[in-house]
Amino acid sequence: MKNKAAPHITVAIDCIVFGFDGSDLKLLLVKRGFNPEMNKWSLMGGFVNEDESVDDASTRILNKLTGLHGVYLEQLHTFGAVKRDTTERTISIAYFALIDIAKYKQQLSHDYHAEWFPIKNVPSLIFDHDAMVEEAKKRLQYKAALHPIVFELLPEKFTLPQIQSMYDAIYEVNFDKRNFSRKLLSTGLLIKLNEKDKAGSKKGAFYYMLDKEKYNENLYKIFSLIITPDHLQFL
Repeated sequence: MKNKAAPHITVAIDCIVFGFDGSDLKLLLVKRGFNPEMNKWSLMGGFVNEDESVDDASTRILNKLTGLHGVYLEQLHTFGAVKRDTTERTISIAYFALIDIAKYKQQLSHDYHAEWFPIKNVPSLIFDHDAMVEEAKKRLQYKAALHPIVFELLPEKFTLPQIQSMYDAIYEVNFDKRNFSRKLLSTGLLIKLNEKDKAGSKKGAFYYMLDKEKYNENLYKIFSLIITPDHLQFL
């Protein structure tokens, strides 16, 4: 009995890039440059070469389309519906990235016309990219509740109101200010600086920095900042 030839299946990478500008959570998109779906909004995507791993491909593709490098990038999910791509059978491995928009502003390339969109005003995307974004939002909420990795979205120094704005945006709720601050400071991950941001008021808000040593120690451990799935409140 002859062995059947292996089917031809293309492997693609799609990157969901979340950014925070100090007040709003945003998503980075590009306009697709070829048919089908030409000139429609899309995630950053490309194909895996024969001589590279999927992780290497995700880094290469993100850098090629946006100019970004050295950002936090994590594999999210594999999307393999038979007809997800109308051209040929394509399996896509989705990754998500977390960046501070201000930090990477100069690094961002405009060769492919990448643009930031507020997470609440994202246009309709090609193929199953909308489903990818929804899956990434769920992962981001999980990460924000249990791990300190979401601090990748913040600048080197930040205020408690900025952190709360970030969490409010991630969960699309308004957390109680006092409980939020108390729970956040109880993690021991923040270092208070003798410096204030007075842009919002005369009294101002103290700046904080992340304790990098404690951050690295707890990066993949369960974080004490836990949000219950039922009512999304700090315990």
